[in-house]
Amino acid sequence: MSLLNRVQQAGGQLDAGALYQSFGTLVRVNGMVLTVAGGQYTLGQRYQVEMQDGQWVEAEVVGFDREQAFLMPLTNASALTTGARVKPQLNATALTVSRALLGRVVDGLMQPLDGGPALTKGEHISSQLVAVNPMQKKGVTTPLDVGIKAINGLFTVGQGQRLGLFAGSGVGKSKLLGMMTRFTSADVVIVGLVGERGWEVKDFIEHSLGPDGMKKAIVVAAPADQSPLLRMRSAELAHRLAAWFRDQGLHVLLLVDSLTRYAQAQREIALSVGEPPATRGYPPSVFSKLTQLVERAGNSSDSSGSMTAIYTVLAEGDDQQDPIADAARAILDGHVVLSRELAERGHYPAIDIGASISRVMPNIVSEQQLKSCYSLKRLYSRYQQVQELIPLGAYQAGKDSELDRAVALYPKIEQFLCQGLNEQVDFSQTEQQLATLVAQHA
Repeated sequence: MSLLNRVQQAGGQLDAGALYQSFGTLVRVNGMVLTVAGGQYTLGQRYQVEMQDGQWVEAEVVGFDREQAFLMPLTNASALTTGARVKPQLNATALTVSRALLGRVVDGLMQPLDGGPALTKGEHISSQLVAVNPMQKKGVTTPLDVGIKAINGLFTVGQGQRLGLFAGSGVGKSKLLGMMTRFTSADVVIVGLVGERGWEVKDFIEHSLGPDGMKKAIVVAAPADQSPLLRMRSAELAHRLAAWFRDQGLHVLLLVDSLTRYAQAQREIALSVGEPPATRGYPPSVFSKLTQLVERAGNSSDSSGSMTAIYTVLAEGDDQQDPIADAARAILDGHVVLSRELAERGHYPAIDIGASISRVMPNIVSEQQLKSCYSLKRLYSRYQQVQELIPLGAYQAGKDSELDRAVALYPKIEQFLCQGLNEQVDFSQTEQQLATLVAQHA
């Protein structure tokens, strides 16, 4: 072999490296927002900012003004200096997903929080949420068993439905989510804990989920002390993982706690970059982000799987007219309201059946179950009309047969609506118990 051929062969084995790298410059820090000058920046792109100790912190572009870009760190960035270098992060939006994720706890960047090994093997996908063409969305036609009598019987959840769980703080919504995770018939459960207190994340995993619930679950957690950007990304990551498992032909239940804290994180970001507040301090982009997030859930005609989503909505001070609660009711396919009054009486799950509804239920259950559901709701409503009169002796039986029936059946109705934390009732059992209950005293 000639010398020229050997040189050419050796040259072909060399990797072509970058001849130069362009850096931006950190010129201002205002609260959580980093102002960077120099270079060209793309909205939503990830960058790295050099800190005083030589480490690099991840940040994301959240806005720009003329030649300056506004970045927000994804993690703690307390050691920044004037003139710090800023460089783009390559392959920042790539995710490695596989069924090995089941049973794991990760953060919004897919980094393990459970002390387990890094997730390096699997299919590489983009972290960007993929919108489904409206004409390719598949309707909700099949019930999903969540193991809760009151929901299975009166507010049946369908495979592919988006349901809201509305509640104030401390009325049992986390316990209810844990029961659904353990008892559901779904193949995979994705749990997004957005903005929770740090100790609640571990408590939810150990007590609400338990070992049985974790076997088919993936928990994406971003506690309240993390960056608002990371809190948003954790909710979006939960949706992306759920969509991937759906596209594998599996039935997925996505639980996000909570949609309110996702909106609050977006509010922090929007106000930081100068967007004016509108409704009760929420900038317009918050409501746009809510719709974009929720519309990523549902079924696709390209897959035999399903993606059902249940979002908790924290009604501040139990105010059902809170702007986020009001917006969520408009974009979701039903809502279950938890009542503080019922919770204080020891009624669990504390579901207010008069204020709750499932919009897809009439299309996915039998006529008999629908008839039984309406009968029970009517009897429950009639009893509420005279509930305060009974202890006073002001109620007189015999004047209204339906009202008399409601009073006679109420103890059994309340027994049907209550359920222990470790008590599982499947869909067929619920349907049978409901039919037997409303048939009494008919």
